Amino acid sequence: MLSVIISGLDIMINKKFVQQLKKDYAKNGSERRQIISLSNIVLHDSKRVIFSLHRGDIKKAEESLREIEKILTDLDKKFGHCRLADEGSYKAGVEEYIEAKMFYLVSTEQKVDKLKNMNMDVDSYLGGICDLTGEMVRKAVNQAAAGNMKEVEKMKEGINEIMAELVEFDMTGYLRTKYDQAKNNLRKMEQVAYEIKIRNK
Repeated sequence: MLSVIISGLDIMINKKFVQQLKKDYAKNGSERRQIISLSNIVLHDSKRVIFSLHRGDIKKAEESLREIEKILTDLDKKFGHCRLADEGSYKAGVEEYIEAKMFYLVSTEQKVDKLKNMNMDVDSYLGGICDLTGEMVRKAVNQAAAGNMKEVEKMKEGINEIMAELVEFDMTGYLRTKYDQAKNNLRKMEQVAYEIKIRNK
């Protein structure tokens, strides 16, 4: 019979290593709180931009966009894109900003395009552009109520053009949900255009 006796075995842990872990953990928590706080400002102010644009207050929207872009640039310089991308609050804020910025471009008759000097990822762009279609429908409804049929037609054509491009992407996960919502926005837009056409006969 074979017997194995292990005696005097001490399992030790490097205390300096543990102390470093504590520091890193505390640093990560501090960074996270800062990122969440500023990302919430980006999210809230981006919603204000959209509200201003629906009211036709382009100047106010531009001022808010400049402030948001300064926050995003400062965040990127301080923490780096990889660190920021780990935080859900940051991703939500960026997506709302892209939606607002794209709606600003549409509202000022500019092309939906890559944002200069802004470090944005593919998912954020696609999510923001999908959400943009909802604001375009809302604008079309408001313009229809004001009797501006030319603007309604422009929004309809714009959504059609966006969807013709988005259909080329094989979106999955939450982006698939965004895409399905955008498709639904196109149907809403078509319904609005149809009701206007019937009413004007």
